[in-house]
Amino acid sequence: MHPTAGMILSMQLTSRSKFLLLMGVFVVPVVAAYLAYFGWRPAGHTNYGELLKVTPLQQIAGTALEGAPFNLDALHGKWVMVHVGASNCDAACARQLYLMRQIRIAQGKEQSRIERLWVLTDRGAPDAALLQAHAGLRVWRPTDTSFVAQFSGAPNRDGHIYLVDPLGNLMLRFPAEPDAKRMMKDLKLLLKASQIG
Repeated sequence: MHPTAGMILSMQLTSRSKFLLLMGVFVVPVVAAYLAYFGWRPAGHTNYGELLKVTPLQQIAGTALEGAPFNLDALHGKWVMVHVGASNCDAACARQLYLMRQIRIAQGKEQSRIERLWVLTDRGAPDAALLQAHAGLRVWRPTDTSFVAQFSGAPNRDGHIYLVDPLGNLMLRFPAEPDAKRMMKDLKLLLKASQIG
């Protein structure tokens, strides 16, 4: 028996409904987090981080520190704090890595929802002792050098820590020399509002 036009239309509608439902499961929680963070303002709370134009990261192919291929798609589903800078980590860089580590730890049982990423802007190798002090930090070198242009300013010379949402969108930037407590509050609110990532 050949399917009738009515049967085909019914199957298409069912498939479309399933697709829309699936998209809703993944997208709605992130949208809710954005609304809770940037739209709804509880008394006494103001955003500390600066909202950027929410943009999916591009040119996300690259390599891990040891040279193995690593695509940033692997971090989808996590909130990612990002430091962009040279492998020769100066005092400002060391402070950023320290803040990222401590802010993640401060989230307690929610810390598994957060990744830390150091995007290298040169071909050098970071100090081994520094890396030992930051267990779990992902150190990544993009294949396409235009990757760093997606972040505001020269490659992190302005000292910002960036935040990427669980869908892979660059969405937030913290001030140079940030206040750790205010960063922690911002991240805690986003984690509470979002049911994914």
